[in-house]
Amino acid sequence: MEEVAPPANSRHIIMLPFMAQGHLIPFLELAIQILHHNPIFTISIVNSPLNINYLRSAISNRPSPPTQIHLISLPFHSSDHGLPPNSENTDGLAFNQIIKLFYASTALQSPFCGFISDIIAKEGTVPLCIISDSFMSWANEVARSFGTVNYTFTTCGAYGTAAYASVWLNLPHRNLADGGNHDEFSVPGFPESCRFSVMQLHPYLRAADGEDEWSRFFQHQISLSLHSDGWLCNTVEDIEAFGLEVLRNYIKLPVWCIGPLLPSKMLKGNTGSDTGLVGSRSGKRPGVEPEKCIEWLDSHPPRSVLYISFGSQNTISETQMMELARGLEESKTPFIWVIRPPIGFDPKGEFRTEWLPLGFEDRIGKQGLVVHKWAPQLEILCHRSTGAFLSHCGWNSVLESLSQGVPLIGWPLAAEQGYNVKMLVEEMGVCVVLTSGVHSRIEKEDVRRVIEVVLNRTEDGKGEVMRRKASELGERIRASVEIEKGCSYKAMKDFVSTILSRFQ
Repeated sequence: MEEVAPPANSRHIIMLPFMAQGHLIPFLELAIQILHHNPIFTISIVNSPLNINYLRSAISNRPSPPTQIHLISLPFHSSDHGLPPNSENTDGLAFNQIIKLFYASTALQSPFCGFISDIIAKEGTVPLCIISDSFMSWANEVARSFGTVNYTFTTCGAYGTAAYASVWLNLPHRNLADGGNHDEFSVPGFPESCRFSVMQLHPYLRAADGEDEWSRFFQHQISLSLHSDGWLCNTVEDIEAFGLEVLRNYIKLPVWCIGPLLPSKMLKGNTGSDTGLVGSRSGKRPGVEPEKCIEWLDSHPPRSVLYISFGSQNTISETQMMELARGLEESKTPFIWVIRPPIGFDPKGEFRTEWLPLGFEDRIGKQGLVVHKWAPQLEILCHRSTGAFLSHCGWNSVLESLSQGVPLIGWPLAAEQGYNVKMLVEEMGVCVVLTSGVHSRIEKEDVRRVIEVVLNRTEDGKGEVMRRKASELGERIRASVEIEKGCSYKAMKDFVSTILSRFQ
């Protein structure tokens, strides 16, 4: 798709995602869904050159991509911000470099203002609105300065977003008594009975004191987002009633639940290989051809395969990787494992066999399929043979899994993932926890135990209960996008009507 100036007199929406796969793709899906509801808009998605290339590749995989979507590159030089050359995305960055990317993202503000000034000069009017990522909330100030409105888009769920915002703004865990025997704390905005654990926090958040570089960035951006004209949330009201109530009460702004932002083929149910290929959302080339993956899945019974992936930017430690491999092998469970170099090694480097038990990939034979770096996740989760998903529980992965009625094994690693797992276990009953973080110790017996539970191999039948609940949630998620009837369809329709009312 060429970067061309939008036509004059358009009804122009500007979108500004954060510089990460898990944010870029939901913004693209949001643009497509807005145009499905009303094709009169022109939508410009604005970002750094490398991320625009990602989006261009992703949109090229779509059948008949909307011509009203324009992908606009802004100048950005990662080396100016202490980052390696061509580092414009969290993908491939070591964890200690990611905070530099957060701060570097604010360098887009000046060229972003220049882009809007160009639009006004060409079209004779300000953009209809800006939709900005919750991590790019400086766009609120930009919108005000140009006399337009800004809506914050959180690519997470309502529960996770509310917890993430409140914990950063209040740092409530710092109120725990020194030397106390309990690590639980209450979070402002949540009922007192809903207690959170220090273990659900990433180490950088546990150590946050309000003056560190993480606190300074997130507290500022979250505070700015609370002054937007409303929030869009990538969730379904019918599955997150509690989380949504907390979020609305906490931010005191209109919230439109317009999720799940998933390809339409994912919302037709878990029927196996006869659904055809969904297509890559990310624009990344998978480490295994989707056709080969489906052929492998076709050779296994329904609901028997464990899928393992930690998302686009996460990995685990070397010792954890070794124990996970041993537990998988001893469980005799068929599995597909998306694997990357462990923490502390070059995430873009070649995978070393020494990080797995000696001869592991040769021994597992038909039992397992090891995929390096990227896998066709949508095809795997849509397949009838997939019975469970061992996941970091990033929100995109959660929605993809639950939309197919696939229960989860949680291993949260960063961001709001620990809060997602808490909700999935306590509120929804569709998840068991293996461990959290990259510093925890796991044994192969722990891996075998959670696999036996979620794949319903234990006498208590807990796995069957989880599967039934996941299936019920999948039905609600798919129903949410039904034309005129679904809650998410109605929310999107209401949002589009709200922004159109600016013409009147």
